[in-house]
Amino acid sequence: MTRRLDGTVALVTGASSGIGQATAAELAREGASVALVGQRRERLADLAAQIVAAGGKALALPTDVTDAQAVAEAVQQTVEGLGRLDILVNNAGVMLLGPTPGADLNDWRRMVDVNLTGLMHTTHAALPHLLKAAGDGPRQVADIVNISSLNGRTAFAMSAVYSATKFGVNGFSEALRQELTRQHVRVAVVEPGSVDTELRAQNPPAVQQMIAAGLGDIERLRSQDIADAIGYIVTRPRHVTVNEMLVRPTEQG
Repeated sequence: MTRRLDGTVALVTGASSGIGQATAAELAREGASVALVGQRRERLADLAAQIVAAGGKALALPTDVTDAQAVAEAVQQTVEGLGRLDILVNNAGVMLLGPTPGADLNDWRRMVDVNLTGLMHTTHAALPHLLKAAGDGPRQVADIVNISSLNGRTAFAMSAVYSATKFGVNGFSEALRQELTRQHVRVAVVEPGSVDTELRAQNPPAVQQMIAAGLGDIERLRSQDIADAIGYIVTRPRHVTVNEMLVRPTEQG
């Protein structure tokens, strides 16, 4: 059976856990060769081994997305090692919440560097290859999927800078969409609500308790739910673009 992404290559950032890990595995199941970008070398190697054992092709590329040169090298290694680049999933992110007064400026800088600037680094490095893929690839189309957040359309107290980075992702993505649409490089934003990942664990216990109290006793999304959404977006026919997808848990108010 021909899989929908046979002959394509995808690069996924933040691939060592959560949404990135699930997305890389999902795209591999659809036939894509996958470049795995993240900072946890052992986890990337384990995921690559799993994909290869299942009959796929994967390349583990430990990379800090805040380092523009390192990102450019990772993209080049992807093209050299896997032959091309058709799909970019910008998933790497950090969420460090808390009151704005007295906040640690290093936390703010880290969120801006990873969530927004890192996404821009990867996009900038990948664009020449994505444009080429859209022109001469097997599908005659290429995809950029940027993982934003519900916080990218609705700002919440205690998340001022995190929300600012995700609003920035949405603005960057829409402007980029307008630039690239006639060249068949599709740009999509996925905005998850509450997902059961490691993201919340980056915060101190008091902040985690605050988040849990705000959400209440609801069933959160799984990483695979978002991976399914990304898989749907990048497997649409050439004439169809899903530009924005907001995915909440059913019970999230």
